Amino acid sequence: MDTSRRLGQTINSVYSPLSVKVVSVMTMSLPKPVMRGLLSKRLRFHLPIAFTLSVVAAAVFKYTVTEPRKQAYADFYKQYDAMKEFNAMKEAGIFESVRPSGE
Repeated sequence: MDTSRRLGQTINSVYSPLSVKVVSVMTMSLPKPVMRGLLSKRLRFHLPIAFTLSVVAAAVFKYTVTEPRKQAYADFYKQYDAMKEFNAMKEAGIFESVRPSGE
């Protein structure tokens, strides 16, 4: 009887710290996530950033793509002669309704 008692005490002393650790780990819980008002909180943070980036992107596109394109069209049409182009296409025989002047 004495040996079984010592064996029980030995087992308890060996496993009792382990069981306390397991219990303490099991009882520890993570904090609950804050779900109430999460969308409005995130929108308050991200909406001004998105608005600012979109305005910057629009300005960059305007001054790097649109303005040079408008200037290129303006430069082209300053020297463009529509009648000269028409006569060149007429002489090349592109039109079916207008005959070249040589015929």
